[in-house]
Amino acid sequence: MKKSDLPHKTCPVCRRPFIWRKKWRACWDEVRYCSERCRRQRLRAGG
Repeated sequence: MKKSDLPHKTCPVCRRPFIWRKKWRACWDEVRYCSERCRRQRLRAGG
């Protein structure tokens, strides 16, 4: 499979697109942020 054929999403914090990763194979529907840094930044801003 080519990288261009992989599913992608947009991170709500940094607004950058990110693609599917093998480690997200079982939980791709639940992945929202492109990185741990964006996830932490979102929690800090919302809390």
